[in-house]
Amino acid sequence: MTSRFSPYGLWTLFALPLIAWSWMAMTSTNPRIVHMLVHPTGEWSARLLIITMMITPLAMLFKGKGWTRWLKKNRRYFGVAAFAYAALHTVFYLIDRGSLPRIINHLDRTWIWTGWVAFVIFIPLAVTSTDAWVRKLGTWWKPLQRWTYVAALFTLVHWAALHDWKEPAAAIVHFAPLAALEAYRLWYWYLRPRPARAA
Repeated sequence: MTSRFSPYGLWTLFALPLIAWSWMAMTSTNPRIVHMLVHPTGEWSARLLIITMMITPLAMLFKGKGWTRWLKKNRRYFGVAAFAYAALHTVFYLIDRGSLPRIINHLDRTWIWTGWVAFVIFIPLAVTSTDAWVRKLGTWWKPLQRWTYVAALFTLVHWAALHDWKEPAAAIVHFAPLAALEAYRLWYWYLRPRPARAA
């Protein structure tokens, strides 16, 4: 599978929605086109984040499978792509709001400030995703990357709180598989029955 899906091919797949949405933003005559692109870019970022976080428990559940090894090998690419779409989502949002006062006036809304918190957490995670930073941080790299869970929680609330919590189902449905896999992971490490050790 690795030979069929090189990193370049994977990044091409990641880039397809980016190219389509950027082209739409530049060529559409609809004055609300940027507003229309705010939500799909955010949803795509969340989906890639969910896939990234599902990889480790999937590898535990399907041990030794080639596709889970491929996912683990390319996990950081999924995470960086999730950040890239979060950045695009943020750019479209800022353009849509149009001015600093309008941006500031929205900061007290749950679906806004949770999104900003998640994005701020993602920045150092994306910056330190390279092999050079992994070597530089050493044993500190994994604890830093665990902040992904905090960012994911804020992302869930950010999505679910849209429209004053009137339509949280989409966010819950998307995050449910991740929650189930993380529950399995906790069960595996802490609750599953273990054979008694020989005296």
